[in-house]
Amino acid sequence: MEQLSYKLGEDDISTTTRPTEAANLYDTVQQNSIKIVGEFTKAQPQYTQSVSNLQLDYVAAAKNTIQNIVSAQKVLASNWSFPIATPSYTDEFVKRSNEITENIVSAVRINNQLTVNAINAAAENFRTLNRTIESVTEFNTSAAKAWNSYVTVQQQQFLHKQ
Repeated sequence: MEQLSYKLGEDDISTTTRPTEAANLYDTVQQNSIKIVGEFTKAQPQYTQSVSNLQLDYVAAAKNTIQNIVSAQKVLASNWSFPIATPSYTDEFVKRSNEITENIVSAVRINNQLTVNAINAAAENFRTLNRTIESVTEFNTSAAKAWNSYVTVQQQQFLHKQ
C-alpha cells in the first residue's frame, strides 16, 4: 500500500500502512507453526512402530503365559491318581468352551471392524475440516479484499473532496 498524506486545516494527518512487515510477521508465524508440526510428524513413524512392537510383545507374552499355565496344569493332572473331571463333564466343557470362544472371536472381529470404520470416519472428518477451513479462508480473504477496496475508494473520495 502507498502512504497517503493529506491536509485538513492546520493539522497534517499522515496514514502509513506497512503490508510488507505484516506479511513478514504472518509468514514467520506460518513457517514456525509448520516447522513445529513437522517435528511432531517426524516422530510419528517411530511412535507407531513402538506401539506396534509393544502390542506384539504383549500378545506373545499372553500366548506364552497361557501355554505355560495349561502345560503346568496338564503335568499336575497327569500326576494325580484320581480323575479331575468325568468324561461327560469334559465333553460338555469342550463343547461350551468352543461355543464361547467362537462368540468371543466373532465379537472381536466386529469390534475391530467398527474401530477401523470409526478411524476411517475420523480421517474423513479431518479431510472435510481441511476443505471447510480452505473455503472459509477463501471467503474471508475475498471479503477482506472487498472491504479494503471499499475503504480505499472511500478514502480517495474523501481526499478529493478536501
